[in-house]
Amino acid sequence: MTEFYANINGIKICYEIHGKGHPIILIHGFGSRKEGFKCQIPTLSKIFRVITFDNRGAGKSERVNQPYTMQTLADDIRSLLDFLEIKKTHILGTSMGGIIAQQFILQYPEYANKLVLVNTVSGAPNNEALEILKKNRLEQLELIKNNPEKAFWDNAHIWFYHKYRKELKANPKKKYFGIWSAEDEIKESTILMPTPLDIELQIEALKGFNTLERLYKIKNPTLLLAASNDKICTKNAIEEMHKRIPKSIFRVIEKAGHESPKTRASEVNQLLINFLKD
Repeated sequence: MTEFYANINGIKICYEIHGKGHPIILIHGFGSRKEGFKCQIPTLSKIFRVITFDNRGAGKSERVNQPYTMQTLADDIRSLLDFLEIKKTHILGTSMGGIIAQQFILQYPEYANKLVLVNTVSGAPNNEALEILKKNRLEQLELIKNNPEKAFWDNAHIWFYHKYRKELKANPKKKYFGIWSAEDEIKESTILMPTPLDIELQIEALKGFNTLERLYKIKNPTLLLAASNDKICTKNAIEEMHKRIPKSIFRVIEKAGHESPKTRASEVNQLLINFLKD
């Protein structure tokens, strides 16, 4: 699929459009890029006009060297939608992308139809925990440069349910849903890697940000998806969000970790379609 660039808010944002129909924009998470939705795009694009993009300072979007906030990232989405002349869209965010999605819909509810939050939280942990996260991520980036295979397996316990870790290790070439394998993930981890400054700026944007006490203001129909064994965004934290968003539905993908949109793509995609088509 062809990539395009939009000049918005003083930077270039890289985006793709897949399919036709009612629009849905997908927001990726911390240290990630738009390709993280490769297991959702083929299914969703059969029904919807799917917009994926790289956040500022990620993937092929322009790198920045000045601090920004969650509001900045939400403003980028609004400006991208204006650039594409999209007045109303479904919003889907995963992990940190879900935090951005919450800020977007709280600030610009007139742009949104339905909201989907996948493996996310209402806000960042305390600053001490974020500094630990930054340190770990920077060490991981250094290891990826030198030994991407070791970096993948050293961190697999964070992202994948133990059943999938065993399967991936036993057969790293096995294609899940005909789309990805452990071997693919290792190779792709070296492509368009975030820089240390990218990670630092994302961490700074997360510091002190929390929507928990504002979630009651979200009036849009909302689907919250959790993974039973997510070690990053726990199902209990997501269930608490469900209790605070009036028109929300809470679902748990069992025997899955933070990467459930990849390892349990069929189940996740069906839940998305059922919710968005209603």
